[in-house]
Amino acid sequence: MSLVLDPPILQEREYTVAPPTLRAADPVLPLARRAWQQSWLRKTVILILLAILWEAVARWQANDLLLPSFLQTARAFIDGVVSGELPARVRISLAVLLQGYVAGIAAAFALTALAASTRIGRDLLETLTAMFNPLPAIALLPLALLWFGLGRGSLLFVIVHAVLWPLALGAYAGFQSVPDTLRMAGRNYGLSGLRLVLHILVPAALPSILSGLKIGWAFAWRTLIAAELVFGTTGGQGGLGWYIFQNRNELYTDKVFAGLAAVIVIGLLVENVVFRPLETLTVRRWGMQR
Repeated sequence: MSLVLDPPILQEREYTVAPPTLRAADPVLPLARRAWQQSWLRKTVILILLAILWEAVARWQANDLLLPSFLQTARAFIDGVVSGELPARVRISLAVLLQGYVAGIAAAFALTALAASTRIGRDLLETLTAMFNPLPAIALLPLALLWFGLGRGSLLFVIVHAVLWPLALGAYAGFQSVPDTLRMAGRNYGLSGLRLVLHILVPAALPSILSGLKIGWAFAWRTLIAAELVFGTTGGQGGLGWYIFQNRNELYTDKVFAGLAAVIVIGLLVENVVFRPLETLTVRRWGMQR
């Protein structure tokens, strides 16, 4: 005799769902407060305050030879741009800088790819970075002058040295932080050696690589200006550092400050026009960086 169990009968109940409450709209902030939330406006205000402080200190000191006023420096900067002298000097410096920067990136990528692929490459990278990364690039300038002479070759040598080691360290640190699951996934697809580096390690380590590129750019830019201050003529023409050096010898302090302002402006343009959009289009868009 089989026992058949009937399933329990659940009592039906009727529930009354309350209508959704409308969320109160966020209060509209005043125009001044909304404008102050823009970072570019806050930074502009900071720059204006610094300019006012500079002008006040210069007028209080009353010595144009030691510290020209902000207005004098701005006038010298505008005159240099209008006359074409300052853009010509900047163009010479940037041409040398881009050549050395690209060469340093290529060398850093080759060294880092070798370190990520082989054990001997890893030992080579660790040894070379421990030796040469603490060495200032400008300290190699006397050797560069002996090896390459007074010209562009010496500048390229010190720029490559300035770019190579921070970029290689940043990329290698990024490669080391790649999870093992991604590496195993790449190997399961048959990737190894350079293909594994290009398709797996480089995309995963992109934030560290971009940081290394930014640091390498900053090191290269200030190394170039410092080297040009020492000799700075390439092919009979001097760059921005040579412009600063010449005007310092001729006691045109306002032009010296105008040259320094050009160095700062170019650094800000590269940061905001090149690197920041690149980060926005890549690592921030992909959620790899806040």
